[in-house]
Amino acid sequence: MRYQAEESIYSLVPRKARQTEKAERYVSKNKSGNLVGESTVDQQRAKKESHLTMGLANEHADVDPHSFLKKKQTEPKSKEPVKTTFPSDGEPKKSSVPRAKDAPPLMGIQSTKNFITTNAVENIMAVPKKPAANMADTRHGDSFPLEESGLVPKYRNKKDFGNTPGYIVKRAEEMKRAQEEYDGYVKEHMRRGAMKQITADEHHEILQGLKKNWEEAMLQYQCLPVVCDNLYRKHTKERLEAQLKNIERDIELFEKHRMVYVA
Repeated sequence: MRYQAEESIYSLVPRKARQTEKAERYVSKNKSGNLVGESTVDQQRAKKESHLTMGLANEHADVDPHSFLKKKQTEPKSKEPVKTTFPSDGEPKKSSVPRAKDAPPLMGIQSTKNFITTNAVENIMAVPKKPAANMADTRHGDSFPLEESGLVPKYRNKKDFGNTPGYIVKRAEEMKRAQEEYDGYVKEHMRRGAMKQITADEHHEILQGLKKNWEEAMLQYQCLPVVCDNLYRKHTKERLEAQLKNIERDIELFEKHRMVYVA
């Protein structure tokens, strides 16, 4: 669009007007040959009535009455036999016999080596082979290699047998490091006065008090009737069950953790 808006020298040259040729008017080919009072559809139907069933006759078919299908004409044909060729009379079939002037073969050579004595000495000086380690697992004596049976202790002969796996050592070191960081954090807060660690005597005294409270609550729970038929007894039973559950949770917490800090 930018180049069209600029001035060009081609716009100064006069151009001839383009003349377009008008196409011929379309006239239907079925319009001129119609009979009077007959439509195009009726004419087309009349042309097809003579061959509605069998179709148009193939008058120009190239059919030979003698070219019909004969017996065994569709069966596959065997290949033509290949003619066997033999060498000519002038060419020999085998290698030629050596001539008299050629070098005679070496024959009648005898060795002074005593093979019996040599084999005996080699067998006497040879290291005896160790028998194969086999196992018999049937009453008929069928034997199998012992190495592949799984009865040979291979795992205990490894270099790292009995040693702690590396991932367990790494995890223990990480836990120890985390515990040291936590202890340092706790000591820092205790130094600031934010937290206080209870002593072993206080820990034992609190644990005994919790157990005594659990025994008193259990005694009250056991004194309730089997059937709670009114609302008061139902509330009392629910209250004692919740109290016992809380005391049991506190006892489990104090028994699991020996070091308890109070804020």
